[in-house]
Amino acid sequence: MSLARRMLVASIALAVVVAGAFAALIVAVSTLREANEREARSKDVTEATLQLENLAVDLETGLRGFTLTGNRRFLQPYTAALAAWPERQHVFLERASIDPDQLRRATQITRLISRYVQDYARPVIDLVAEDSAAARSAFVTIEGKRQTDAIRGRFDRFLAEENKLARSAAATADRRSDRALAVGAVGVGASTLLIVLFGILLGRAVGRPVRAVASGASRLAGGDLSHRLPTEGPGEIGELTRSFNSMAEEVQRGHDELERQNAKLRESERLKTELISIVSHELRTPLASVLGFTSLLLQRDFDPQARRHYLGIVDAQARRLAALLEDFLDVQRIEDGRLELTQEAIDMATLLDEQAQLYRAQSPKHRLLLNLPRGPLPVRGDPNRLAQVVGNLLSNAIKYSPEGGVVELAGDSERGAVRVRVRDEGLGIASDQQSRIFTKFFRGEAGASGIGGTGLGLAVSREIVEAHGGRIGFDSEAGAGSTFWLELPVAAGAGAEFAQEDRNGSERKEKQA
Repeated sequence: MSLARRMLVASIALAVVVAGAFAALIVAVSTLREANEREARSKDVTEATLQLENLAVDLETGLRGFTLTGNRRFLQPYTAALAAWPERQHVFLERASIDPDQLRRATQITRLISRYVQDYARPVIDLVAEDSAAARSAFVTIEGKRQTDAIRGRFDRFLAEENKLARSAAATADRRSDRALAVGAVGVGASTLLIVLFGILLGRAVGRPVRAVASGASRLAGGDLSHRLPTEGPGEIGELTRSFNSMAEEVQRGHDELERQNAKLRESERLKTELISIVSHELRTPLASVLGFTSLLLQRDFDPQARRHYLGIVDAQARRLAALLEDFLDVQRIEDGRLELTQEAIDMATLLDEQAQLYRAQSPKHRLLLNLPRGPLPVRGDPNRLAQVVGNLLSNAIKYSPEGGVVELAGDSERGAVRVRVRDEGLGIASDQQSRIFTKFFRGEAGASGIGGTGLGLAVSREIVEAHGGRIGFDSEAGAGSTFWLELPVAAGAGAEFAQEDRNGSERKEKQA
């Protein structure tokens, strides 16, 4: 057979194999597109479900506020949700209609919400106008909770089924895509083999480098981005291998950058979800207290003692909100690299004494012990930020020992460092949670125990201590309390600045006693 005929036969065979490989890849792309469309539809259904669930929450929130206060201004979320109900219901049912079973569940949810409005919410609103005490009775409250719990349960089951359907569709698409990609890979392999034979016909001197290039391309296509070709070969072959290596390096750099960006996006999404959950939970209670007691003070006249008591509650809750916002601002400053620290001489003994006096009266169930040396504990840094760290550790020690007990605050100087310890007899930290205790928004089992907080205090404290050139850590055992400690470098030459504090050391010891 002539060389031309051999080349023609080889070309036809190569064309057939390449066409088969491309057909398999087209099938794989089509399958992936179907999976993406199903995922997009699932996201639309989930979005509509969450919007309708928020509407149900607004109905409950507005009704509860109106029932508790009798003020129609608190009924506004209920009224707004009721106005938006028809459109949201239509969108929800329309998006759920892609699956008959989900449509049936969606219909049941809308019926439950309509029944809640008709059979419970509206009668309660009428009852508040006639007898507000009866509207706040245990029977009415329990009935409302029963119906809202049933609605939430339906929503949870609906979302669980939707996620199950989406996972099933994705799994099916993956199997079909894997089969198509396998056929495509076989086609690519066969194409490579024919190309090699084609090269042998043209000359072994050119064929061997071409095979190396084809093999390298296959490995690169298979995900081996670290593979490189030897830069040997005459003329254009050498240029080809160098270009291939350059391309592989660019692909690898792009892949690594995409991996880093994906990791950051996943972490950002996780933090956003946790942030929304924590903010919605932590803001609701103090904000409800501020609004409720402010409304009472505006609507009724109280004697000075009661007014002062209510204003104290409003002030405490407002400060709680301010502290929460300040924690978020600190985190933002740290992430943006804008945490500014002053540098001045500080006697940590004096600072610890001030913080002990500040927190000593916070809880009558706790006894705060202060243990300090007679001399000063000189460091250099920002006194307000270091006071924030110590205050956070004391606040945590009190908060995480709800049964009361001894909280010990101690300070000493050893091996060129000022060491501060805060020990409590509280809940302690489980060993499987200790590695994440300084992670933003991590609160372990605190939420389940009913202990409030954002999970930001320790993360901010670590950044502040490390910005001062120190370190922070803890020792803890579940059920046996915790000891948090921090170390800061001793300020060089600061002894003269605190000579007076050293002379007053005996007076401070007497105060501790």
